[in-house]
Amino acid sequence: MPLADMPELLAAHRAVGAFNFITLEVAEAIVAGAEAADRGVILQLSQNAIAFHGGLAPAASAALRLAEAARVPVVVHLDHATDESLVDEALAVGIRSVMFDAAHLPDAENLDRTAAVAARVHAVDAWVEAELGEIGGKGAHAPGVRTDVAEAMRFVGETGVDALAVAVGSEHAMRERTARLDEALIADLSAALSVPLVLHGSSGVADAGIDGAVRAGVRKVNVGTHLNQVLTSAVRAELDRDPDAIDPRRWLSPGREAVAGEVHRLLDVITGRTA
Repeated sequence: MPLADMPELLAAHRAVGAFNFITLEVAEAIVAGAEAADRGVILQLSQNAIAFHGGLAPAASAALRLAEAARVPVVVHLDHATDESLVDEALAVGIRSVMFDAAHLPDAENLDRTAAVAARVHAVDAWVEAELGEIGGKGAHAPGVRTDVAEAMRFVGETGVDALAVAVGSEHAMRERTARLDEALIADLSAALSVPLVLHGSSGVADAGIDGAVRAGVRKVNVGTHLNQVLTSAVRAELDRDPDAIDPRRWLSPGREAVAGEVHRLLDVITGRTA
């Protein structure tokens, strides 16, 4: 089917799962899991993953073709782009949803640069996500950091972004699902802001926490590290079972199947099917 539009995808679900991929097999698994769940999905490619492949074109082209061939709506999204030229390149190849991340910059510069990027993205009818910068000298998703409602309102109003990643208790790259989210803050932010809230670092959030965050107002749930763990565990198990295996298809296939199954399961949680 044609590439999905982010606003339409968000409107069709109580919340949408956004899954990061590095390898083609994981991208295939994300789409397969979404098809099995019969739910739309966001296929995310980060600036770090693009650097691993040596450029945008190889992974972006594969993601766009997978999205076009999928039986469910799929949005291809550029995640955590700190390089403005990469945003422009992504738009040029057909990616219609981006996250521009200037959170490492001083607040005023973050606001100005994000507003400029948002204007360029909107000029080609695409969608842009961003996040506030450091709070009290700590990164936006460092332990203990929380998004201030008034600051969020000002940032959204002055930048014109379409979605805001908020700091409510999750952290990037968590390997255990032990994060405790501030659902009251999520509800306050949801009530105050006119744009969807995005939960980064959802790999560290248990199912009940994800469901609670969505009920409180989160609309986009980002997962990356958790899928890497699922893939690696399945591959390790297969290589332990057959240490003489040298054909990567032998050990990547179980990994791909495991990731697809976990995407299906998480989409049920995110969209409320298991609630």
